[in-house]
This record gives sequence, structure tokens and C-alpha cells, in this order.
Amino acid sequence: MKPRVRDRLAQTFSDPVLRALVTATAVSRIGRGVFLTVTVLFFTLIIGLSAGEAAVVLAVSSACGVLASFLGGWLADRWSARRLAFVFETLGGLLLATYAFADSFVAALVIASLAGFFDTIGYSARSAIIARGFAPERRVHARAVLRTVTNLSIAIGSGIAAVALALGTAEAYRIVIVIAGVIGVLGALPLLRLPASVDAPVREVDAVLTETGSIDTHGTAEATLAAPKDWRRRSPWRDPRYLLLSFLSAVFGMQFGVAELGMPLWVTQRTNAPEWVVALLLIVNTSLVVLFQVRASRGTHDVRIAGRVTMIAGWLMAAACVIYALAAGLPAWVAIVVLIVAAVTHTFAEILSQAGAWGLSFELADPVRAGAYQGVFGMGFSLGALASPIVVNATAITFGLLGWVMLGGIFLAAAFGIWMISRRAAAVVDA
Repeated sequence: MKPRVRDRLAQTFSDPVLRALVTATAVSRIGRGVFLTVTVLFFTLIIGLSAGEAAVVLAVSSACGVLASFLGGWLADRWSARRLAFVFETLGGLLLATYAFADSFVAALVIASLAGFFDTIGYSARSAIIARGFAPERRVHARAVLRTVTNLSIAIGSGIAAVALALGTAEAYRIVIVIAGVIGVLGALPLLRLPASVDAPVREVDAVLTETGSIDTHGTAEATLAAPKDWRRRSPWRDPRYLLLSFLSAVFGMQFGVAELGMPLWVTQRTNAPEWVVALLLIVNTSLVVLFQVRASRGTHDVRIAGRVTMIAGWLMAAACVIYALAAGLPAWVAIVVLIVAAVTHTFAEILSQAGAWGLSFELADPVRAGAYQGVFGMGFSLGALASPIVVNATAITFGLLGWVMLGGIFLAAAFGIWMISRRAAAVVDA
């Protein structure tokens, strides 16, 4: 390993907060990778659900995540965020394991609803931990590192799940699902090593204030102590700019639906490319995220840079939509090349949009209500995930080239709106 790379890694993991989060993420996301790989096939081949029933189960799970996102942030402003994350991620892992015993649509629906609810609360608590545990210029870097670790772990989990897919027996599916749940529980344990400084600041009116009216958390970022009335005024629901940012980010977040639904359906139904190309494109996506997410996130704690990279992401996503569309009707080998170009373009749009979203979601939030703000932002992404299958199907899959152009226009408009928000926020700072 080159000295510069080794030194950079040592510096990254010298922070106890990031070290604990990386360890927890590395372990827990292996379990999630196992589960994501076998979920739909387990529902349809083992339990015997129809494709429609499986879709309902996943949609309801996402809907429960929408409800839990703000609740998780709200709780993280009032109770210990680290303990909250530990408890709910442990519950999520246990529920994941219980999928192995599901034998009907109702059982799968109940488990999915609870698992989606608990897992999202845990994720919101983690976002609050990141908001409080790092200096402003380090938050986005921490997010990027964690996302890189997530992709690597999910890839490892997918490899474990491949054993069940190869064997094809109900017992194999159930065993790997239990393994995934156990790994999820183990992944929550490192969260207990987080320092108390990542928890919410004291809210009592008679708390002792410093001369500036604030306290230092973890020696990194200031969290102003607030009286109850001021606390309520600082609610993200009273912040139109942040609500608009969350909405537009949710709209752009539908690009994940393009990768998860639109691309596979387009490849298999409208192009001459073989089905294995879907797996190839996902490998391309994961590899590029691992290689470039941290690097692309540098400097995006500056709202100007965050807005700029989001606008670039908008143009790239619009281009990717058109390139995907052009693969239809081409000879197989040409379609493969075109689809790879589209996937690369799409992935860089994803990388830049995530970097910009993280920066703006942290910098435009009120530090006193960090948990609630991150909860609202996460709720927006959950809504985007819920809407993306409908929107992608109603545009690209239904209308072909015209639909892809419409979809690209939606992404570009959302990016433009986010860019405008960042410009106005920067102008306020400069004033």
C-alpha cells in the first residue's frame, strides 16, 4: 500500500466516532447484502407469493420507513442517539431473521412492516450521530466513507447469498436469511462504543451556558442550547427552504429506481442485450461508487460546491436516461456497449448527487434540531423510493424514448431547483 494512501486511511480511522460507525456498517451491511439478494426470490419461489404480492410487501415496508424516518430523528433529539441506533438496529436484525419462518403473505407483510419501521429509525439515529459527531467539513467525508463501506459489504453479502441461489432449496434460503439477521445484530454492537458526545445537547432552560450560548460537542461542532419555545421554533417543519430541499432531493433520489427497476426491465424487455448484462451493470455501479464516492465528496460541505455538483449530476442523469433509451433495437453487442456507457454516466450522476445532498442536508439544517432535520431529509428519500417504481414505469417503461426524455427532464429540473437553493443560501452567508 502506498504511504499516502496508508496515511490517509490511518487519519480517517483515528476518529473514534468514524471507526465505530465503519465497523458497525461493515458488519451489518453484509447481512443486508445477503437479504437484498434473496428477498424477491424467497418471496416468490419459497413462500409462494405472486409478483404482485411481493411488490405489495416491499411497498408497505417502504411506506413504514417513511413514517419512521422523521420519528427516528425526533427521538434522536430527545434521547441517546447511539443507544437508539443500537436498540432499533438490533431489533431490525432480529426481525430480518424471522423472515426465515414466514410462510404466508400476511406473515411476510407484518415482518416487512416492522423491519422497515425499526431499520429506518436506526438509520435516522445514525444520521443524527453523523451530524453531531463531526466537524462540518468532515460530515460529508464520513458519509462518503460509510457509503463506500456499505457497497463493499453488500457485495460480500451478495456472494454469501449466491450459495442459497445455487442450491435453490428452501432450507438454503432460510439458513442464509437467519445468518443475515444474526450478522445484522452483531453489526449493531460497535455502536455501543460511540462517545456520549454524539447524543443530543441538553435542553433544560436552566442549563449552564457558555459565553456564546453554546456548548462544544466532541470538540467539533457547536450545538446551541435552546429553551422549549425556541426548540419548537427550530422545527424543520417551520423551515420552507429545508422542506423544499428535501422534496427536490427526493425527486432526484428516484434515480435509484432507475437502477433497481427501470434498467432491468428495459434491458430484458426492450433491448437485445442478454439478461446477464443486468448483473454486469450493477457491478459497474458498485465498483465506481467504491472507487470515486469519497473523492467526489471532497469540499461539498461548502453549499456552493454542493449545489454545483448537484447541477452537474442533473445533466449527467438526463444524459444517462437518453443513452439508456438509445440501446433499444440495437444489435446485442452494440446494446451492451451503449448500456455500459449509460450505467457509467448514471453512476457518476448518483455519486455527485449523493455528495451534494449530504452537504446541503447538513449545512442547511439547524444544529439544535439535527436529528429532526435529518429525519425530515431521510423521509423525503423514503418517499422518493416509494414513488420511483410508479414514476419510472409511467414514463420510461411505458413510453420508451419519449418517456426516458421526460424522466431525464424531471431529474434535471430537480437538480436545477437544488442548485438555486444552494446559490441563495451562499448569498445569505456572504451578505
